[in-house]
Amino acid sequence: MIQKPDRRFLSLPAVRPCDTVEPAVLLDSLAALSRAICGFQSRPFATQRRNAREAVRQVRVLLEFFEDVREPRGGGCVPVLAAGSSAAAAAAVLLCFSELHTTFQKIRFLLEDCSREGARVWILMRSRFVASQFRVLVRAIGTALDVLPLDSIDAGGEVKELVELVAKQARRASFELDSRDEYAMRQVRSMLDYFERGIEPDRGVIERVLEYLDIRSWSDCNKEIKFLEGEIDSGCSDGNEREAPLLSSLVAFMSYCRVVLFEVLDHGSAQQTDAAQSSETLSSLNPEDFRCPISLELMTDPVTVSTGQTYDRSSIERWLKAGNVTCPKTGERLTSTELVPNSTLRKLIKQFCADNGISLANSGRRSSDIARTIDPGSTVAVEAMKKLSRFLARRLVFGTAEQKNKAAYEIRLLAKSNIFNRTCLIEAGAVMPLLSLLSSRDAATQENATAALLKLSKHTSGKRVIVDCGGLSPILSVLRKGSSLEARQIAAATMFYLSSVKGYRKLIGETPDAIPALVDLIRIGKPCGKQNAVVAIFGLLLYHGNQCRVIAAGIVPLLANLLASSEKDELIVDSLAVLASLADNADGTAAILQTPVLPLIIGFLRSSASKAGKEYSASILLSLCRHGGRDVIEVLARDPSLTASLYSLLTDGTSHASKKARSLLKILLNSNERNRFRLS
Repeated sequence: MIQKPDRRFLSLPAVRPCDTVEPAVLLDSLAALSRAICGFQSRPFATQRRNAREAVRQVRVLLEFFEDVREPRGGGCVPVLAAGSSAAAAAAVLLCFSELHTTFQKIRFLLEDCSREGARVWILMRSRFVASQFRVLVRAIGTALDVLPLDSIDAGGEVKELVELVAKQARRASFELDSRDEYAMRQVRSMLDYFERGIEPDRGVIERVLEYLDIRSWSDCNKEIKFLEGEIDSGCSDGNEREAPLLSSLVAFMSYCRVVLFEVLDHGSAQQTDAAQSSETLSSLNPEDFRCPISLELMTDPVTVSTGQTYDRSSIERWLKAGNVTCPKTGERLTSTELVPNSTLRKLIKQFCADNGISLANSGRRSSDIARTIDPGSTVAVEAMKKLSRFLARRLVFGTAEQKNKAAYEIRLLAKSNIFNRTCLIEAGAVMPLLSLLSSRDAATQENATAALLKLSKHTSGKRVIVDCGGLSPILSVLRKGSSLEARQIAAATMFYLSSVKGYRKLIGETPDAIPALVDLIRIGKPCGKQNAVVAIFGLLLYHGNQCRVIAAGIVPLLANLLASSEKDELIVDSLAVLASLADNADGTAAILQTPVLPLIIGFLRSSASKAGKEYSASILLSLCRHGGRDVIEVLARDPSLTASLYSLLTDGTSHASKKARSLLKILLNSNERNRFRLS
């Protein structure tokens, strides 16, 4: 069998056999390839049915030829060439087999693509190209057979006649576009034109096209969307973005179909989608905060614009060069095009990448076109998403209980990673009815509504609308007594994003039971829920007035237990971050010293694999020394391993960590000097 090369969809790379390969070995590989191609006879083809069937038929005839030649003669060997064949004949046979081998690889790839689940709409839209590929490849079979000296092949006469017949048919092969495929393709283009003009296509026409493509369920539709999105990402990553507008239009069209036409979530697909997009776990060094709002990639050179928003330099420069004069995230007009480097954020991103083994050069997909996230990439996609957002907002208000649940779930998916989708859903009025669903007694509905609000809370205007609509109270209610721990975990994450707005930290902290509810989730939640609650509290502590509330809620003993028992490095680092913030005042220091956590913090400073964990540990110890008095200093000064760890942090840590380590070393060395002076 051949080694399958990495390739893009409808890209047909092939590995040419080496010149020194033995004809018998090449023949075995050809037979195996032919059998693989013949196996496609039983696969369903939504389009290109006749062309695929004819290509398989041609190869099946040649398989009989290969099998006949491979049949052992006499002593069990496979001579391939007839006795007395010349060297020229042998070279011609090897050339023909090599050409067939290369062509068969490409035919196999083409058949794989045409029969692939999820690619039916895209194959339909590329029907002319695909038909031409079938024609080129089958004619390549005829060209290869033209150089084959059949008289020099050790095979039966009838089989040779079949080969000659295949060669003639291959040379004449037309492989035209199927008229039904062409009609369906025109129908899709017509519907895209309707969307572009702001008109919803006839539902009956959509249903007939989907039936022709055998797209009959929510999961079938969702597979098409995932495939198309993958093609957009692949095209952006390799610099081939010419097809992006059509792909974006098709994503929007299929999203419309998934939402409007398919009322029922088939369980298998919904469960798989849930597993794939299970609610995110936050971190005090949260990668979501390090992603450029334009490209959604980790920022390598973060810069801040006049509105105070931060973007990756390359993305915002492309935005400005395109003639835009507004902030992509807020829509405000830019008073200046000056880009101010955000060196602090850049250091944090580098630290995060170092701690998690991430290379900034390969941190994910390469930055895509700005329109990839600011808007969906085509006028069709813009209009379709606007209509879809209004449809979902109406369903949330007027639909049945099942329809409301599905609408919340669809918003959860649509708002996951696309800024324009979030904008449309917020402007369509989806926030208020989603908030009303938080009181639902149905656990799935409550969870989907909470997750949808979480995605919308990542948008600047989404945070504002949620708070202005009185959303804190129902979100807090889910956080306190949600139907599931999953819903409570998502609510905690939503609190974190709301707390990223400076003015809301005080509001949330003063909301009765908000901080105690987060602390309670740390006590009873699963690891992901614990971490989301810890990070939400970390966000609230950026307003110093919340420190006394957090301490009063009893968080310190819980964090001490987490440090002693958790095996999750991220949760340990986040717990240290909260303790570092609390230790910054006398009350926090007193609460920390009442727990047996001091040896653990020293241990993390000595052995943690995370630079952030080491820095937070040093920060805690420094604050304890400043607010805890001489007793704490003397305990630390007696630990010889602590000094070595601090010297290591001086050389390997960030400038901020080095500064803390230097201050702490100075305190400990002064204490040792005083002790030596008293003893002398």
